Amino acid sequence: MTVVLDAHGLTALAAQRAYLEELRRRGEWPAIIPSVVLAEALTGDHRRDYHENRLLRTCDVRSVDEVTARAASALRTRVGTRRPPSAVDAIVVAMADAAGGATVLSSDPGDLRALASHATNHVHVSRL
Repeated sequence: MTVVLDAHGLTALAAQRAYLEELRRRGEWPAIIPSVVLAEALTGDHRRDYHENRLLRTCDVRSVDEVTARAASALRTRVGTRRPPSAVDAIVVAMADAAGGATVLSSDPGDLRALASHATNHVHVSRL
């Protein structure tokens, strides 16, 4: 199963080495991380970002293309709430959907689950 991380997932997993080893053992690593997640997860200070940067070296960081951005905007619209989920969360789910389905790891799964319910493929959102 493919794993995709959002900003909360990246930060949480950077502190959970045992869980990371479990993902590796199950063959579910490396994770996919949309490049825009870095803007949410990192501070720009290499000392404060040390653990996240160490984890990122083992991940598949992917740029967001037009197709993914358009899919994310469609997911945000389909959720249909007065306050739509963030664009970054929608991009995370769109990238998981484009992977043919995936597990999104997050410590804040609420909006991600709402978005995932509108994905074409099965996108499972799991709390870290």
